[in-house]
Amino acid sequence: MNTVKQNTLEQYEELLTGGTAYQRLDRLFDTGTFVELGRFIKKATTEFDNDAGNEFEGVVTGYGAIDGKLVFAYVQDFSRMKGAMSEAHSKKIVAVYEAAMKSGAPVIGVLDSAGAKVLEGVSVLSGYGAIMRASAAASGVIPQIAIVAGTCSGSLATVASMADIVIGASETGKFYINSPFALASKGEKSAGTVEEAAKNGAISIVVKTVEEALQNARQLISLLPSNNVEGSVYTENSDSVNRATVGEGTVAEIVAETVDAGSSLELSALYAKDVSTLLATVGGMTVGVIGASNCLTAKGAEKAAKFVSFCDSFSVPVLTFVDCIGTASCPDCERAPFSAKLARLSSAYAASTTAKITVITGKAYGTVFTILGSKTLGADVVYATPSARISVMPAEAAVEFIYSDRINSAADPMAEKKTATDEWEQICMPVNAARNGDIDDVIAPSELRMRVAAALEMLSGKATSAPYKKHGNLPL
Repeated sequence: MNTVKQNTLEQYEELLTGGTAYQRLDRLFDTGTFVELGRFIKKATTEFDNDAGNEFEGVVTGYGAIDGKLVFAYVQDFSRMKGAMSEAHSKKIVAVYEAAMKSGAPVIGVLDSAGAKVLEGVSVLSGYGAIMRASAAASGVIPQIAIVAGTCSGSLATVASMADIVIGASETGKFYINSPFALASKGEKSAGTVEEAAKNGAISIVVKTVEEALQNARQLISLLPSNNVEGSVYTENSDSVNRATVGEGTVAEIVAETVDAGSSLELSALYAKDVSTLLATVGGMTVGVIGASNCLTAKGAEKAAKFVSFCDSFSVPVLTFVDCIGTASCPDCERAPFSAKLARLSSAYAASTTAKITVITGKAYGTVFTILGSKTLGADVVYATPSARISVMPAEAAVEFIYSDRINSAADPMAEKKTATDEWEQICMPVNAARNGDIDDVIAPSELRMRVAAALEMLSGKATSAPYKKHGNLPL
């Protein structure tokens, strides 16, 4: 019969008090709530690989509470076998996913590994596949958060990217598929850094330290529902919903005024800066906020589409702010291909059944008016402020296209052009869109926060049913 050696228990107690994984777990979970699962599981050994001294796997798994909510976690520990992935290592992670799915609770993974245990051969590759399959099964059912605390490379980087939100610690984290040394020889000096991965959209949040990353994960857990059937999430906030707002300025300024003070957490801030995406609360209710400004790019459309889909998975209301003159005119966008990215965005809005509120605070010309949360794509409520301008094209382009003959034949072409521009500006006024039913109301900027909060409360009980289908076929 197998027995546990006394020195094994001593090693465990030492790791419990001083090990990196346990320190991180103490910071992640509410004090005293973490319960370890599968602590004595260890990798198989061969005649080529007889590590008798390594009594435990390089990953700690279990569950605990974050602000009182049940959460499961797996934390790789570089101090134990360099956090190397083995078949047993992967089985511990898969077991966490299975338990989380049964309980309807989020999963947080802290990634810090030198790579695969190569002497295990194909078994370790199958282990990566088993984790990917478990993550795919959990996608859209329970929130998944990955923290890049150390090296996260190759197949493990793929595992991280399957999470809903990826947080990177720039001080210690490395994130790449292929070796940055090989890429550096080709002139890619910043390859493998957390910042570079964030600029490419692979990492959602960049912080300096692992401590900050763990705190961000705790904040996300407080904002998100535990699963896809829990419904609206409320947190305590002293910011009155009846607070007056200026309701004018940049999209970022208007968003900051509308949401509860101190509640917002921006995602993918370094990627596609024409579109901002953040989680926040309004009147204590968690919302997903999209802010579109300047020109909509292909990357911006992709970023917004992914965020709408994420929010819809967990019935988080989507609040969209628009001040966008149109789609970007650039070769890179066309090569994206641009049409497919815009199609993905329109599909995401149209297919989503969560509550959707859109506010047009500035320009909304052409395609962007349609695809950024319009009523025709399923928005429940659409507001505009008096400064909004809505049209098929900007006034300057419309005047050149429609009024060119009239202007050229006028005795004073410059005066006639100004008159034509003023006429078109009147056509762009939001009241005209409201008369057609494309906008529900033109609201005073000072009432923006209270009107949005009221609409969210009205929609909190929204229930919809769609015809059964396996899934939509999104453009590549």
